[in-house]
Amino acid sequence: MELKEYILPLRKWWWLIIASTLVATTASFLATRQQAPIYRTHNTLLVGRAIDNPNPSGNELWLTQQLANTYTDIAQRAPIRAATMERLGLTWLPGYIVRVVPNTQLIEVTVTDTSPLRAQAVANELANQMILQTPAGSGQESAQRQAFINRQLADLEVDIQATKDEIAIKQGELADMFSARQIADNQTQIGGLENKLSSLQSNYAALLANTDKGAVNTIRVIESAALPSTPVGPDKLMTILLAVVIGFILAAGAAYLLEYLDDTLKNPDDIHKELDLTTLGAVPDLGDVASRHLVTTQDGQSPSKEAYRILRTNLQFAAVGRPIKELMITSPSPSEGKSITVANLGVVLAQTGKAVAVVDADLHRPRQHRVFQLPNNVGLTTALLDDHPDPTQLLQPTAVPGLSVLTSGPLPPNPAELLGSVRMRAFLERLGERYDVVVLDCPPATVLSDAAILSTQIDSVLLVVESGRTRRDIAKRATEALNQVNARVVGVLLNRMPTRGSGYYYYYYYHYKDGYYSSDDEGRGSGGFFGGRKKRRRSKKNQKSAAPASVASQPAKSSADS
Repeated sequence: MELKEYILPLRKWWWLIIASTLVATTASFLATRQQAPIYRTHNTLLVGRAIDNPNPSGNELWLTQQLANTYTDIAQRAPIRAATMERLGLTWLPGYIVRVVPNTQLIEVTVTDTSPLRAQAVANELANQMILQTPAGSGQESAQRQAFINRQLADLEVDIQATKDEIAIKQGELADMFSARQIADNQTQIGGLENKLSSLQSNYAALLANTDKGAVNTIRVIESAALPSTPVGPDKLMTILLAVVIGFILAAGAAYLLEYLDDTLKNPDDIHKELDLTTLGAVPDLGDVASRHLVTTQDGQSPSKEAYRILRTNLQFAAVGRPIKELMITSPSPSEGKSITVANLGVVLAQTGKAVAVVDADLHRPRQHRVFQLPNNVGLTTALLDDHPDPTQLLQPTAVPGLSVLTSGPLPPNPAELLGSVRMRAFLERLGERYDVVVLDCPPATVLSDAAILSTQIDSVLLVVESGRTRRDIAKRATEALNQVNARVVGVLLNRMPTRGSGYYYYYYYHYKDGYYSSDDEGRGSGGFFGGRKKRRRSKKNQKSAAPASVASQPAKSSADS
């Protein structure tokens, strides 16, 4: 699969992609306009007093980090949330995050809210509630106990200092003593004072450990939450860009899904891949009434007229070594353009100077008499009921020189038996003796057995499929029905081919429309989009010697009406 095949669904459904992207962009823009600005603030707390200790131990550092993780978990639970809401008089809390700064004893509380004042108040109150969870902030009894310990510490500080002073005095008296007994007594007193000092210091350290001054399990705020002044969101530009990308991806995915679910034949590549047949022509769908009728008899140039001329030329190349005398035209299902293809192909064949007979062999829904505006009181059924029919008495002339039409005649109750009869074969032989080409309009191949039966009576079959409408399985059933009776299917005509937008090969129409038109109504010099690559413009005096252009390797697509 080539790269262009991946791009084609995007080109075909470009309007869906653009519309979806615009809708996503507009919706995201309107939504972001309604969003209030978002503010963010944070405060920082420190667990323990290790930062104040000149020589903290590794165990103390590890313990404070574990405490920090514990308080972080507590801060996100319901009791802390409820206490914070009660203290601030709120019924809900804005979003907040409590995390431990990696490898530290720091806890960071971050609050995000549309109100900067509320964000600041919530952040500070959350920190306060975390502090209240520590032993130092657990209630009135704790406060009284801390006050008592502080008084004891103050008394111990006085005793320690007094003991130190007394030791210093005793040590100073040693310099004036000469008696060994006095010196021994003094040293004994100093030793007693030093023991007392050591005991006082031990008591002081024990009491100090029960206060927040020396405790490990404490929390204090080292950075209060500030009032945010600049919003941090929402990121409107990023939101809109994200919506654009999502809209484009969804639309592109829908385009590929629609292409995957679409099982119709749309271009020559599909014809070759699914039916293993050659596309001999493509008639464009120009959307006007003229392109759906007998356009080859109208004055002036048009893509539809040129398409039928190209079909005529490609039929000649497809029949090299075995000229086509009898050509049956059918389609997989009704209303795909076979009848109007028969009429227009008969006209362009007659324009080359050949004697052409158009036979309406659709004995269920005949249409050729309406296309050429002829009476239908006698026709093919009349000839098949006659033992020795005279084609010249039954075929009706048209305004196109060399073209005659045999209408269906009265509709019989047994069309299949008539088309497969020996009389039908004999009548076709008589037509072949009087006309260069006989073109037959036959019912759809998958609806009735008429096409398969009649295909055994003639030498060539052309299958007409409508671009973007004929389903692949139906077209396969039609070709299988014809192959089962060994019908010679020379190729396929793509009908009602889009010329722009959804058509895969619309480039060829503009290419040939700009430079491949020929003013030769006889079609001798028309190369069209099946012709050569160079533009050719021939004057009328050179048209007599102009030969048909060679068939290009890849035909384009178009469409016509049935």
